[in-house]
Amino acid sequence: MLHKYMNDVVICLFAEAGFDKAAQGLAGAGRRLADSLGSRLHAVLLGSAAPTAPGEFARVVDTVVIAAQGEYEPETCLNALTHLCCSELSPRAVLLANDPYSQEITPRLAHRLGGSAVGDGVEVHIDGEALCVSRQVYGGKAQAVIELKRKPAVVWLRARSFSPADPRAAAGEIRQAVLDLPADTRTRIIERKREASGEARLEEARVIVSGGRGIGGPEPFEMELKPLADLMGAQMAASRAACDAGWVPPTWQVGQTGKKVTPDLYLAIAITGASQHMAGISEAKNIAAINTDPDAPIFKHCRFGIVEDYRKVVPLLREKLVALQK
Repeated sequence: MLHKYMNDVVICLFAEAGFDKAAQGLAGAGRRLADSLGSRLHAVLLGSAAPTAPGEFARVVDTVVIAAQGEYEPETCLNALTHLCCSELSPRAVLLANDPYSQEITPRLAHRLGGSAVGDGVEVHIDGEALCVSRQVYGGKAQAVIELKRKPAVVWLRARSFSPADPRAAAGEIRQAVLDLPADTRTRIIERKREASGEARLEEARVIVSGGRGIGGPEPFEMELKPLADLMGAQMAASRAACDAGWVPPTWQVGQTGKKVTPDLYLAIAITGASQHMAGISEAKNIAAINTDPDAPIFKHCRFGIVEDYRKVVPLLREKLVALQK
């Protein structure tokens, strides 16, 4: 357990994706928090980082520490982070992104450091001696502010809810962590399944075309929605009902129990807009909807709405998009 705390801020990233939008948002949140504390910002990169990642992080942080390289193993990463936080960094706050690995490690790391944990933060700031985290509650209908008094605060953030940090005049230091930790095999990964490498991460998409239960089956996703998404340069997504029915892969699921996305445009087709789904798209800049029910909740949240059968609207949208591209 830590007994002495500095005001420094540590951001931890599983850096296989490199300095992507999520990483930039996390670095931006860390930079602003560190500046408000008058402290330094350190980035700990876990896993096999993209070759350019350390240099890109060094442009916005004071120190880049490369640790626990290789495939993700929960105990290895947790032991490495605990060692670094206790022996070298002694942070006031540790910020992680919203990937599954970070969500798994956040509460366990807080317990080991004797601190406090919270997840899905959309804002973080200091109020007096406490670090405060804002997060959405009641399916996105309200926002709660949680005060974390025990230090360090360990928080995973909805990373794309934060703007990037401006590059610093001088690049930060890059170093390899020297870790001589005993092997820990209390848990181990027995199988890994990866999303198709040809598709961008849904959390990174600027435009999303999403289908719900009202689509009616798997075929319309392939025959109707996918051609529209291709013309729009969009990623495909779905509601929980469509994923649970097996019409599309579970990795497409958006919502409270799925992925939380922040696109410039989210086109919801045959999705009613239950609060659980809205929790996943509340940070979208623009929501558009097509639904046959004029009283569907989605229309209370969208900027553009069409009350009509999607089978009549989607072909017309495709025709217009093809005409615009000629």
